Amino acid sequence: MRSRFAAPSARLALAAVAAVAVTATATATATADSRSSTVRACVTKDLTYKVSLKTQAGGYFLVTAKAKSGVTCYLEGVFPSASFGSSADTEVSPAEHAVSERVTLSGSTAAYAGINPKTTNDDHGRQFDFLHLSIAGDETNVVTLALPETATVDRPIATNWHTDPADAVPFSG
Repeated sequence: MRSRFAAPSARLALAAVAAVAVTATATATATADSRSSTVRACVTKDLTYKVSLKTQAGGYFLVTAKAKSGVTCYLEGVFPSASFGSSADTEVSPAEHAVSERVTLSGSTAAYAGINPKTTNDDHGRQFDFLHLSIAGDETNVVTLALPETATVDRPIATNWHTDPADAVPFSG
């Protein structure tokens, strides 16, 4: 009699263990799949930067950001955290009033932000040769970029990050 009762109990235990194993495998596979397709937000050190001078709209600096090799991340469609010096009046303000589309960076894909160092129509301002820049939300990790020429700074503004450099022209006023 014992063998009859033992056999169904053993089968039941084996079935329970098998069900747990199948569930664990399915959960692990789903978790691995969801991690592989998730793109994280960029931080300042994920990217390389280039600053170039543009003459359109009275002159501005175009910041080009690209992901470093092996990195895939995204930038929210907001303006970068940037300043020309350490005082609050050299920090950039937003040139746009809405959030743009998210920009995913990987390989040769680039993001562009335009920075107009002087939005006032007078002779006032201070001169700077460098731009301090970080990704919004990662302000403790700042990069310092040499400007292509000395900038006179007074009430600077910056566009959001865009996939097209033509959308990164900071029109003031």
